[in-house]
Amino acid sequence: MIEMSGVSKSFGRIRALNSVTASIREGSVYGIVGTNGAGKSTLLRVLAGILQADAGSVRIDEMEVYENPKAKERICFIPDTPYYFSNARVKDMEEYYRIIYPGFRHDRFQDFCSKFDLDRNRKLSTFSKGMKKQVSVLLGICANTRYLLCDETFDGLDPVVRQAVKSIFIDEIMSRQFTPVIASHNLREMEDICDHVGLLHKGGILFSRDLEEMKTDIHKIQYVIMDPAMENRLLGELEVLKREERGQLSCITVRGSREEVVMAVESKKPLYYEILPLSLEEIFISETEVVGYDIKDIIG
Repeated sequence: MIEMSGVSKSFGRIRALNSVTASIREGSVYGIVGTNGAGKSTLLRVLAGILQADAGSVRIDEMEVYENPKAKERICFIPDTPYYFSNARVKDMEEYYRIIYPGFRHDRFQDFCSKFDLDRNRKLSTFSKGMKKQVSVLLGICANTRYLLCDETFDGLDPVVRQAVKSIFIDEIMSRQFTPVIASHNLREMEDICDHVGLLHKGGILFSRDLEEMKTDIHKIQYVIMDPAMENRLLGELEVLKREERGQLSCITVRGSREEVVMAVESKKPLYYEILPLSLEEIFISETEVVGYDIKDIIG
């Protein structure tokens, strides 16, 4: 388990992380999402022990991670932009990883290179951005660590490779102790693979919750209620995160149990109502609007 307690990190006057507290349980696929500059990359580097937190603690399987080689043996970090030695070939980086990670799965990496059509004798400097990212992800998986920290893992990968990497992640979780932690802007990708999500905003964590539980606690309802007094009562009874109107049709995003929401709406005698499914992107927008990060303020 990864445990963060009151983690803060500043760079001069810039507060990158502000008292972040969350837990990442083993065997889950944990997604870190957030606004631009929210601190996602900084958080991953603190989790990997690359950066030292100014305050708070980060523990990996009950061990402090910073300057702790035993804890770091359980972690592999894949940065947003992969770094390779000058003039290194794929097999050179493979040999380097075998030195750093004693459990590196040499045969599995060679098998992946064959399946993904990656020439192990070719210089990485001649690869495209997507191919370089493929190599970094496959090296990270084959490092055979318990935790794989991924910064924008799927950025630059084509749809077929993205799906293949997701399948590999699931296979690894099923076959050994493996917990991927993925930071990304691509909420659609996160929704496909993650079962737990932490939302960062301005260095702080707004929530860290199971994805399915989160979807059962926030709802989008379209309705037509002709009596303005009844509609006002409805809006007063519910915790409304967002409201839109299109003529007589209203659409609200609310927090609460489905049963409570349905009961409140039906008691106001609507001419029509419908509960619509919410995507992770819509949940993200609703939650960040609550704390003042509103698209209308950006474009208006």
